[in-house]
Amino acid sequence: MLSLLPLMQSAEAHQLRPAIVNLEFTQNGLVKVHIQTNLESLIAGIGSNHDDTDDSPQAERYNQLRALSSKQLSSEFELVAEATISQFNLAFDSIKSDLSFVKLGIPEIGNLNNSRLSDLYLLALIPPAKQQTDQSVNQYVTWQYPQHFGNNIAHFFYDKTPLEKTSHWLTKGATSPKFELNTAYVAKPFSQVAVEYTILGFEHIVPKGTDHILFVLGLFLLSVRLRPLLLQITAFTLAHSITLGLTIYGAISLSPSVIEPLIALSIVAVGVENIFVKELKTRRVVIVFLFGLLHGMGFAGVLSGLGLPESDFLTALIFFNLGVEAGQLAVIATAFLLVFWLLKNPQRYRQWVVIPTSILISLIGILWTYERVFL
Repeated sequence: MLSLLPLMQSAEAHQLRPAIVNLEFTQNGLVKVHIQTNLESLIAGIGSNHDDTDDSPQAERYNQLRALSSKQLSSEFELVAEATISQFNLAFDSIKSDLSFVKLGIPEIGNLNNSRLSDLYLLALIPPAKQQTDQSVNQYVTWQYPQHFGNNIAHFFYDKTPLEKTSHWLTKGATSPKFELNTAYVAKPFSQVAVEYTILGFEHIVPKGTDHILFVLGLFLLSVRLRPLLLQITAFTLAHSITLGLTIYGAISLSPSVIEPLIALSIVAVGVENIFVKELKTRRVVIVFLFGLLHGMGFAGVLSGLGLPESDFLTALIFFNLGVEAGQLAVIATAFLLVFWLLKNPQRYRQWVVIPTSILISLIGILWTYERVFL
């Protein structure tokens, strides 16, 4: 019996194992496809019609590939990668999706009597739902591995529940049964992403962003004339847009334990300056810009907590920022409507509105600074 082991191992080495295909659906709107397969047989084109590689007309080519180093085999695959990947069929509601190459993992040469399994990683976008108004409509996903690439076992699962897999043994190029995609994983249409993140941005100012509201009110109180107000708002918007984008993209990072107290201090600074300064100075615009950089990092912290869909990352980022701007304009418009009747008398406006409100803003900022540092 023991004398048969070498023969059994040799036979095993030449038999084609089914490819293992893992299809992971993520809530970022992506499908991560991981194919563990005999890459040499894939390149040589030895399919399920051959139980043993030695029975194939491509046997010589296959054996040549098996003797290559991982780097050499990777170079061989690069020559056929596009044509190979295009033959995999990942379909949503019978519509084929484009698969993109991510990376390739090839072990170094071991015992040539044993086949080596390589790892091919691909990526696809989950297409938007066809009917955004009817959330009950689900998408169906199918997978098909070409017959001339061999048999495969396909596992469908979600990133949140990787142990709960739906698996199918697929032979002779069969298409998998339909896998119903959870609506939480269906990518949203552009218009829906734009509306949702605009609302999120607006709500982060009104009513949730009390610290940002007080800062914007501080900018408004110094002068309600258009030019000074426009210069301050432009500096603030430009600054927070810069750090919002850089922080979200991971280019810069600062701990919330540092950012939040500094944002509170920015409210104090603007309020105090309003008490002692009557008109816009260049220094004020520079200070507003610097404080805007801090507020942008604060916005980024909120947006990171909400989560940005990878498939619509830039869209969500842009429209969240637009929502923030809309919220700021709403604060300014409301403030103007409350005090416009006093604007004909600048001295009274300053005594009745600017100074007392700025004192109150500063006191609140001091309280928040204390809470964020010590509590």
